[in-house]
Amino acid sequence: MINLDRDKNQVSKNMGAVRVKVKLTNAIDEELVKRGLLNPNLLRTYEAEALIDTGAVRTALPAEVVQNLGLRIRSQERAKYADGREETVGVTGPVIIEMFGRETIEAAMVLGDTILIGQTVLETLDLLVDCKNQRLIPNPENPERPVLRV
Repeated sequence: MINLDRDKNQVSKNMGAVRVKVKLTNAIDEELVKRGLLNPNLLRTYEAEALIDTGAVRTALPAEVVQNLGLRIRSQERAKYADGREETVGVTGPVIIEMFGRETIEAAMVLGDTILIGQTVLETLDLLVDCKNQRLIPNPENPERPVLRV
């Protein structure tokens, strides 16, 4: 996991840093729209660049992004950093995470100032990190759509 206290510019200069465009959607809003209970114009989404962090298990969103999406903090959980530090962080309600035309729903930790995509999203979306070319790619065995592993 990266050190979340580092300056943003330092993170982007790291060798092997992979950044991708991501679209985040409040999953509760989307369900309400589908049920006809919320005007589609009120669906809260957020598009930005995210850092792929293969050392992180879960997704992390900055508080500002959580607020923009109107996500509820469902619980407080302990988060452990790579350097051994631990702290209590908020965990959100469901957020839809879209990349490369693939999407999944996940709760996210509230911390830091960068959107971090961790292993659970990569596994669910069947995406791999191409370290040599510093990019994210669909699994070559399943290029058209993700395959969930049981």
